Amino acid sequence: MMRLRLAMVQMNPVVGDLEGNTRAICRWIREAKKAKADVVVFPELAVSGYPPEDLLLMPQFLGDIHGKQNRIAKASHGIMAVVGSVADPQKLQGATMAKSERMEQSVRLKPLNVAWVFADGRVEGVFAKHKLPNYGVFDEQRYFQEGKTNPIFCLGSVRIGINICEDIWFADGPARTQVKYGGAQVILNLNASPYHVGKTHIRQRMLAARAKEHGVFVSYTNMVGGQDELVFDGNSLMFDPRGQLIARAKAFEEDLLLTDLQIPHVDHHHHKGLSTVTSSQKKAGIAFLHIPWQPLPINPQVSSVGTIASSMAETEEIYRALVLGVRDYARKNSFSSVVIGISGGIDSALTALIARDALGASSVLGVMMPSPYTSSASRQDSKALAKRLGITLLNLPITGLFKAFLRQLRPLFVDRPVDTTEENLQARIRGTLLMALSNKFGHLVLTTGNKSEMSVGYATLYGDMAGGFAVIKDIPKMQVYQLARWRSHVQAAGFDEVSIPERIHSRAPSAELKANQTDQDSLPPYPQLDAILHAYVEKNHPKSRIVQAGYPVRAVQKVIRLVEQSEYKRRQAPIGIKITSRAFGKDRRMPITNRYLPKI
Repeated sequence: MMRLRLAMVQMNPVVGDLEGNTRAICRWIREAKKAKADVVVFPELAVSGYPPEDLLLMPQFLGDIHGKQNRIAKASHGIMAVVGSVADPQKLQGATMAKSERMEQSVRLKPLNVAWVFADGRVEGVFAKHKLPNYGVFDEQRYFQEGKTNPIFCLGSVRIGINICEDIWFADGPARTQVKYGGAQVILNLNASPYHVGKTHIRQRMLAARAKEHGVFVSYTNMVGGQDELVFDGNSLMFDPRGQLIARAKAFEEDLLLTDLQIPHVDHHHHKGLSTVTSSQKKAGIAFLHIPWQPLPINPQVSSVGTIASSMAETEEIYRALVLGVRDYARKNSFSSVVIGISGGIDSALTALIARDALGASSVLGVMMPSPYTSSASRQDSKALAKRLGITLLNLPITGLFKAFLRQLRPLFVDRPVDTTEENLQARIRGTLLMALSNKFGHLVLTTGNKSEMSVGYATLYGDMAGGFAVIKDIPKMQVYQLARWRSHVQAAGFDEVSIPERIHSRAPSAELKANQTDQDSLPPYPQLDAILHAYVEKNHPKSRIVQAGYPVRAVQKVIRLVEQSEYKRRQAPIGIKITSRAFGKDRRMPITNRYLPKI
């Protein structure tokens, strides 16, 4: 048996920060060497950050990425480093690609999503991603071309197969070829896999199945951090050939996961050169690249490394994803503070609490903007919330501004009854004040609308929708209560004791834009609304199936009509953190001008 020490670097890159990302990669390589790792693995597209989107259409961007190779190569002395990056096929060299393939690819413009392999100060080879996802938030077929080869990296006598993210999800994908035709004993899979509810367990089941069916070690190195609406949760994993989980990195934070793999000695006949491949191996795109390595003998007195970080319950996962998403969006876009309209309701309370946990109380400014319809309970609860959270709360009454608007519009509105126009005026005044504070002091405006409201358009364009980042945009109303309740009673690592005032949890939700108003005046009860929305938006169920599940026909028809009529609002709303499997935006793209409404 040989002991191979593997380091999995769960890093948080910044899209486009090629210098910063490269510097971080070199620093992590040094840390892996200090830990006496033989191999260090980084996430998918670690050099560029993920997803780089249309930056990939800029030739200079591709050239600048290529220019970082030498820096990383120099850091790789004494270790094998596997780094996710982008490659211009016209600049690729080496025996990992057949001559005919290089010629074919050189006439194309699309780059490759690759894993560079460095060792002893030089580039040893490259694997190009085969399976390019083109669903949900992924647009990889727009930017990349598919790889076709399957290089096997022979670290001494240990055969290592490398693939990238989507590749491992296919039972007949590159991993199968690398094991069957290349004799791979270890599969290194590089990832930039965004979080959504339930994905952690889905990944674990799939990876356990791959490891067991191929009889090999499988490592899954995932990115961590927030990038616009996406959050990468880390949770990097290692499975043994029996499909047993032997190591797991932390969730929602950077981590260096070390694992000792006990690799049996195998008498490979074709590990010394690149030319000793059979016709079937050649057809499968197999090429062998040899990297000298002296394995450490197994010493029973030396303890092996490999830890399994504790798993989280779903509510904690969601909350930590929101905190990380806010922290990284603010930090990566150079915002040091945020401003939030505080209403005394549960949505703004949860948003403020998340912002406080993400950035610190001193970086959160709350603004209470009472109108003629704001209740004394809302004023009191807003003050109590700010005191408990330790944030500053400004009081900016809007009654005078509201009356001024009404006076100005009265000649135009003559003989017209009061309706939602006057309600929306109040929301738009508030949006203007928040944006003025943002402009003057550089605060990022966080909006407070939840997914239930955004789904059916129960929000005011240029009013409570005005802002830079929508924290709970993908959180249904009932889950807002669940998250707020959990955080108010949590004693989890990294969180102090703080709570939202009890009356905020229990009061009936209201926009307070007219007398005695509640949300349920306009909408079905939230438990019913959320269930219908989950079926229609996230599960894509037809009307008939939702009605058959027991929901009233009129309620289903109303909700679906509101969802489809509100697309124009959502298209103009700020981006928000993706939490569910099908969020509005990249996941669900509907035409604004659209007369199709499915019938029951």
